[in-house]
Amino acid sequence: MAKLNIPPTKSNLIQMKEQLAVAAEGFELLEQKRDILVMELMRMVERVKLLEADLDKAMTKAYASLKKTLLAVGRETARGVSAGIHYDFSLVEKTVRIAGLPLPTLELKAPSLSLQYSFMDTFAYTDETMRDFLAYLKEVAELAGIRTMVWRLALEVKKTQRRVNALEKIVIPESKETAAYIAGILEEREREIFFIQKILKSKTQEARR
Repeated sequence: MAKLNIPPTKSNLIQMKEQLAVAAEGFELLEQKRDILVMELMRMVERVKLLEADLDKAMTKAYASLKKTLLAVGRETARGVSAGIHYDFSLVEKTVRIAGLPLPTLELKAPSLSLQYSFMDTFAYTDETMRDFLAYLKEVAELAGIRTMVWRLALEVKKTQRRVNALEKIVIPESKETAAYIAGILEEREREIFFIQKILKSKTQEARR
């Protein structure tokens, strides 16, 4: 691992040791953050799988109800009934905090079932179809919101992992190598100074004799 190109001085040695301590602490904290985020990501992926299963059931039920309605009243009547139906949906932007991380998502507030057509030329299947499709839409919206958070959480895990790798494979090794290099140079200088002082002392003592 290449060392940093800085002068081998005591002040730089102190600075490198401090940098190394900060990097080591940051590495430990980022590892903990990554592990927590990965656990949350896995938990949310499992939730997505459950929601996907619920969505399949809701879709199957909704289209089965629609098929019954079409068989009961016919396509033209069903088309005429549907033309007069209108529901207002509220889409709300919100932020959910997971492991201390704010994740923006969207929440769809589905309206309650209301009678918007005449009893004439309709059957109970019509009510069931409306109810089942509103429930299906709610499942779709919930799954979309969770998937959005999963995607953002996965990006955060990836970003955190890159920072962990940078500290582990670049910053910390370079700091260690540089600190060891500076310490070695300073020790060598001290030995040289000690050797020179010893020679000077020896010559001074000989001169006094």
